[in-house]
Amino acid sequence: MKRLVEGSFELPALCTLNDLATAIRGRVNDEIFAQVVARFGAERVDGLLAVGVGGKSAFNRLKHTARRPSWTNFRLQLEHLEWGEGPATSWTAILDAVRLGPADDATAITATQLSGVVERLIAAGQWQAGDPHIVIVSDAGYDVTCLAWVLRDLPVEMVGRVRSDHVMRLPKPPRVHGVNGRPPKHGPKFRFTKPETWPEPAITTVTDTTNYGKAETQAWDRVHPRLTHRSSWLDHDGELPLVEGTLMRLKVEHLSKDRDTPPVWLWSSKTGATPDDVDRFWQAFLRRFDLEHTFRFAKQTLGWTTPKLRTPEAADRWTWILIVAHPQLRLARTLAEDLRRPWEKPTTSDRLTPARVRRGFRNIRAHLACPTRVPKPRGAGAGRPPGAKNKHRAPRYDVGKTVKRPETLKAIGKPGRSW
Repeated sequence: MKRLVEGSFELPALCTLNDLATAIRGRVNDEIFAQVVARFGAERVDGLLAVGVGGKSAFNRLKHTARRPSWTNFRLQLEHLEWGEGPATSWTAILDAVRLGPADDATAITATQLSGVVERLIAAGQWQAGDPHIVIVSDAGYDVTCLAWVLRDLPVEMVGRVRSDHVMRLPKPPRVHGVNGRPPKHGPKFRFTKPETWPEPAITTVTDTTNYGKAETQAWDRVHPRLTHRSSWLDHDGELPLVEGTLMRLKVEHLSKDRDTPPVWLWSSKTGATPDDVDRFWQAFLRRFDLEHTFRFAKQTLGWTTPKLRTPEAADRWTWILIVAHPQLRLARTLAEDLRRPWEKPTTSDRLTPARVRRGFRNIRAHLACPTRVPKPRGAGAGRPPGAKNKHRAPRYDVGKTVKRPETLKAIGKPGRSW
């Protein structure tokens, strides 16, 4: 209606309001179609637009009319949304792998790795100017504040879990006229274990979930830790920065099998977050657990830890062989058949897990073209003479322990205050 009013001031003499509405409707449809393409991806849209035997494409399934609100219609819309966007699965895309040595700083290595991955994604055109920032999710073992500070020049938003006994600081209060002395750098303490120290949340959202009941999220803006010259900030020169972000408290009704669950505390490097941002952050954090299934799949199915490799370099090469093989299974998801075990539940071809696709990959390989020539037949090699033993035993390396790093300025012989 707003566009009709704006366009009415430029109506030509022979143009009717009907023609103007038709033109505006066409532009609106173009915008909607562009949003659908951006959301689904060009490959999936091409599949939806493919015309079948009946002369219609699957894209017509997206044209649903509004119906009376009811539980039945709500479930139908959920199934329709799942068909359009695809359900959540245990599939992940492995982008990089880096070995941590006993003397390496985990935060520094992680920051370098993430920076390289983001730069390669930008160079490959996976992220362009104007796109939403890349959300990087981490668990409590990472220093999310330090990572957010190191990666502040990149289009990323850090979201990490923090310990439930943590203490952070609220924004400093405004300067009061007539009060002398140095203004405070930090505000009051925010103790996770003491609700009386919590101010009113800036954002509160409630979401109905399938597996966890109602998920309630409270968010506070511009909450930051009080940094000291310890751990990841030990080598920082000059005054320590003020890294503000959004603190979130996620509480669900129950876990699987009606188990009680304590609240989860998350911290995001983004300030001024909206309710949609808060929901997007905690939902992205829940998807972090998909990576644990990938580790299990790599170890139990692909044999990541099965071979007894002799050198770290050989272990790195074997790891990258698995990383290269994993996308082949992703591409074969729609081609593999479900060779399920007797105790496994049947599933459709578009919901196969990585292990089931790997199980059915043997039947796909026979129909694939071979890029190399046919191997030439040859006899068996000479090998070791009968009765001879291998006298060159494989070397055994000491696994070693993590090198204890200095934690304070005094430990590295640096003068100065630790705050």
